[in-house]
Amino acid sequence: MEEFPFPLPMLLDGGAVTNLTAAGMPSGVCMEQWACDHPDLLRQVQQSFLAAGSDAILSPTLHANRAGLAPFGLAGRTEELNLRLTALSRENAGGHPVGALVGPTGLLVPPHGKADFDDVYDIYREQVRALEKAGVDFLLAGTQAALSDMRALVLASRTSRLPVFVTIAVDKAGRTATGAHLLPVLLTLQAMGADAVGLNFTCAPDKMVRLMEDAASHTTVPLIARPGNTQLPPEQWAAAMRRLMDTGASIVGGCLFTKPAHIRALKNLLKTYTPPKIPREPDCNAATIENEAFFLADDYSFSRPLTCSARLGEELIAMDDDSASITLVNVTDLTDAKILAAAAHMTRQPIAVHADSKPVLNAALRYFQGRLIIDSDCELEPEVLEPLARKYGAVLY
Repeated sequence: MEEFPFPLPMLLDGGAVTNLTAAGMPSGVCMEQWACDHPDLLRQVQQSFLAAGSDAILSPTLHANRAGLAPFGLAGRTEELNLRLTALSRENAGGHPVGALVGPTGLLVPPHGKADFDDVYDIYREQVRALEKAGVDFLLAGTQAALSDMRALVLASRTSRLPVFVTIAVDKAGRTATGAHLLPVLLTLQAMGADAVGLNFTCAPDKMVRLMEDAASHTTVPLIARPGNTQLPPEQWAAAMRRLMDTGASIVGGCLFTKPAHIRALKNLLKTYTPPKIPREPDCNAATIENEAFFLADDYSFSRPLTCSARLGEELIAMDDDSASITLVNVTDLTDAKILAAAAHMTRQPIAVHADSKPVLNAALRYFQGRLIIDSDCELEPEVLEPLARKYGAVLY
């Protein structure tokens, strides 16, 4: 793991939406515009968390992208709102780091929807550019559900110098709204260069422990835990957080319904912790799709090459009964790349892609929502394959 840019453990603040609502924000309004229009109340909320012990505060920019602002008729004010909210947050921070909350776009790519991944990327790139201009210290993707959103944001963040943290919102079964699980998300995003990965939203601390345990031995980056609170008083909530930190969470804070009192109780707990130990040899040699991680053995065999056709999904399912351990798919053009991306969720095995063209391989890696294996036995040279593998977090075999 590269040196992390902030001291660990790191304590973030609490739930922006619920605390601004408690400060007077009506329901149904655009949080970003309301916070700009009520700077004194934003200052009150942010400084109350700093007084409680937060190491950093988060600007309320969760929906300050073109897609999130469009329902309020504010899409054209994306840069303005990000600049203004960051400036207000920096004034309130008193020298503490300021992170920018970045929320989901609500646009779903196949098979969940019909959006284009490049459009999702462009939306995040616009917001990242504005936030970098504004001077934030890091990005925190919050309440994420679709791996396509997370991958697009990580790719967009790599055009800046901003560290990017990603947290997903899961249900009681540990799944997001699109079926994503923490482990494949972690394996995918850390390979792409995300600086920290974890969980947030309404999930209570005890519901996160099993998911953290599953991820802890496979991580090369710090784990994040930002549970909400609907029942526990501050001291009990902080005590419940102890198990998460014992499991490996080193960036902690609160989400919905957590107040400064919860952060103050958690600050007292953090005083007893030292920086976490990242596994020396984490087991992260895996290919992934959104809801599955396929760990790779030293000995492997590729299947017969599949072509990208309307029957690709059926063929991916059928390969589960094949003697090969990795399903090989030939990709010859942009259309093939998009067919593979749309059908990949049906696979029962890790997928390797074979392409003899750099633009085609780039497209296959870009649109695949997970972590692919690249078949190096192709016409492309290592100096072409290796940068693409690094960019998209692919496994080069």
